[in-house]
Amino acid sequence: MEIAQLEAQLQAIASVEKFTYGTGSSYAEGILGHDDVLRLTPQCVEAHPLLRRVVASRFPFIFVDESQDTNPEVVEALRSIAAEQPRMCVGFFGDPMQKIYMSGTGAVPLGDGWAEIRKPENFRCPTSVLGVVNAIRATGDGLVQTRGRTVKVGDVEQHVAGTANLFVLPADDQRSARLAAIRTWLAAETNDELWQSDVFEGDVRLLVLVHRMAAARLGFPNLYSALNDHAPTSLAEGIADGSAWPLRPIAQQILPMVTAAREGDRFTVMSILRLASPKLEPERLRGQPAAPVLTGLQQALDFLVAMLADGSQATVGEVMRHIRNTELLRLDDRFGPHLVDEPVDDGSTGFANVQAFLACHVGELWAYRRYFTEESPFATHHGVKGAQFERVLVVVDDEEAAFHQYSYGKYFGYVPLSDNDRARIDACEETVLDRTRRLFYVCCSRAVKDLAVVLFVPDVPAALAAITEKNLFPQASVRGIEALARPKGSGAAPASAAMR
Repeated sequence: MEIAQLEAQLQAIASVEKFTYGTGSSYAEGILGHDDVLRLTPQCVEAHPLLRRVVASRFPFIFVDESQDTNPEVVEALRSIAAEQPRMCVGFFGDPMQKIYMSGTGAVPLGDGWAEIRKPENFRCPTSVLGVVNAIRATGDGLVQTRGRTVKVGDVEQHVAGTANLFVLPADDQRSARLAAIRTWLAAETNDELWQSDVFEGDVRLLVLVHRMAAARLGFPNLYSALNDHAPTSLAEGIADGSAWPLRPIAQQILPMVTAAREGDRFTVMSILRLASPKLEPERLRGQPAAPVLTGLQQALDFLVAMLADGSQATVGEVMRHIRNTELLRLDDRFGPHLVDEPVDDGSTGFANVQAFLACHVGELWAYRRYFTEESPFATHHGVKGAQFERVLVVVDDEEAAFHQYSYGKYFGYVPLSDNDRARIDACEETVLDRTRRLFYVCCSRAVKDLAVVLFVPDVPAALAAITEKNLFPQASVRGIEALARPKGSGAAPASAAMR
């Protein structure tokens, strides 16, 4: 089906006057997505000498940030321009230890006349966290970071100690309750009630490996499964920011408009309606009184607010049909085949996924909104690279994540390596250990004050033994489930004293 759609778009390209950059690809509409640009740029650079000269002339200095995650073909394209145009300077800034995307180039090899500038200073992490991230790097590139975060007390710069704790808990049906208990423990142990905050201002981040784990805990598991499982890439990748086409009207218009209506913000309501309601198009309004139109829209909005109220039993599909029938908002034409009385698969990509999405309860929309607007403390391991937070809780759960590119069990040593893992190690090829080490490093190094890691494992004693031998955290900071039952200060004095 995707091939047929691409062939149809190929025919439509001839009538496209110009292309613009957008979220996702729609060639027939002249929209190029991020991946398209990454594929086109190296080909254009290689094929057109004039383009290489123009780039060098207009941009004598090109600096590439986060170069370890840059597409290798893009790196080579820039290197080729620099080699051909000696007056041009190219600099790649990045940390190969933070390569967490499969498509990234990693370390950029030095060329003739190139210089390497190493930066061991870490200005973010407190000393307790700095010890952890240096232990993680020790089996990677071996770089020892120095300094750590400091604060000025009077005229004196003092190091921030912070805390670093690791919890090993059973992978059972009490995961969410135990996460809450850990946050309570951390709040008491660090004398910091913000550990229990769920608002953005609390500066707490619970890092999970995949969006599904956050969806389950926040209350939108069905919505996530509908648009992710066996879904085309355009849908699955658009869940995180609401850019998937079925989510766009929800994220950009419906929920903001209902929120504004609840708060009595008529300006925002009218701004959205003027932009997106077919009934307010100038051609439709010409020659008729506006009052009846506005009254009808108000009634449609009131009904929509009721459909999305707490306790409503409406489905997403019922909401979308109401919007279509009342012309409250203009919907994507792709909703058409889905909103008829008896939908029939028309062969379009992701038909079953959209049907499952429309069957979801409206309550999941509000839970989803908390996630993509970052009103919840949850984020993914990959999504926080480059960010920093006062309080970081890294959730490690191989079983729930089911992400085969990473294995914390193998990395910490409580799950044995496979024959394929050993063969790749012997061949000096990248392994699941390398990928997991780098991802774990990125997660832990986000902490500005306090770091906690919780591992949900099938065998707690075996995992504790392996983790202790790994020696990434001080032994006094590695805790089992019994720690959650202790009051503050009971049996935890050595660790607390060392960290404060």
